Amino acid sequence: MSHKPIRKAIFPVAGLGTRFLPATKAVPKELLPVVDRPLIQYAVDEAREAGIEQMIFVTGRGKGAIEDYFDIAFETEITQRERGKDLGALEGTRLMPGNAVFIRQQEPLGLGHAIWVAREIVGDEPFAILLPDEFMKGAKGNGCLKQMVDAYDKVGGNLVCALEIPMDETPSYGVIDPGARDGVLTEVKGLVEKPKLGTAPSNLIVPGRYILQPEVMKILETQEKGAGGEIQLTDAMAAMIGTQAFHGVTFEGRRFDCGSKAGYIEANLALSLERDDLKDHIRAFAQEELAR
Repeated sequence: MSHKPIRKAIFPVAGLGTRFLPATKAVPKELLPVVDRPLIQYAVDEAREAGIEQMIFVTGRGKGAIEDYFDIAFETEITQRERGKDLGALEGTRLMPGNAVFIRQQEPLGLGHAIWVAREIVGDEPFAILLPDEFMKGAKGNGCLKQMVDAYDKVGGNLVCALEIPMDETPSYGVIDPGARDGVLTEVKGLVEKPKLGTAPSNLIVPGRYILQPEVMKILETQEKGAGGEIQLTDAMAAMIGTQAFHGVTFEGRRFDCGSKAGYIEANLALSLERDDLKDHIRAFAQEELAR
């Protein structure tokens, strides 16, 4: 069966990052580095690997540095060339003209509202959503969104990443009410945003990766505020269940919650231990610290 290709991806990057203050007072949290590349770069690379052509950044006040990051840094590049330095580290930081769109979410009304802000750019195409502070490191060389696009090519409709967590952690996430399972695919019968402890329909959460049909924008247009007094994307997706195909795709890989300090440190440590230029030093240092 043929499905419309996923060409566009939305990156909601308007949040204030208050959990990382004072570091995020002047630096967007999406530009905080994991080893030597910012979180947003990993998300964009993941999207590119999945075949995404247009990156849509929903920003807010004080987030202009993200736009600068994906621009050409003339002074740096000229200086590096004059000194005979390698510019390879900057590969991937330049997005071609027209391949990056920046639009502002003028009010902090929730994730659902941030997605709705990009409605005119998305148009009538299915699209992906990536939350950059959910750092998804794919296994076997395939990133999370690539795994989802491969599944989409088979079943179409709407898909969310699905990840198993301990039941006592479910109140912090959107949770899947599961139906039939077929390999990595799980039928989504319902979605519950941040259920109270002991009420979650499963331990399958949705960790910040989505492929949605454009009809979700019509629902978000009149969506009422939900959990936390915000317009929740989960509520709009739940309204689509039963009218369109909806599946969860079990993610093969590791997830780091870089919206938390502990998860951010874990990501830095894990990636450092994979780097040939760092792993020996970091492993020895960690062992020394743990022995103290």
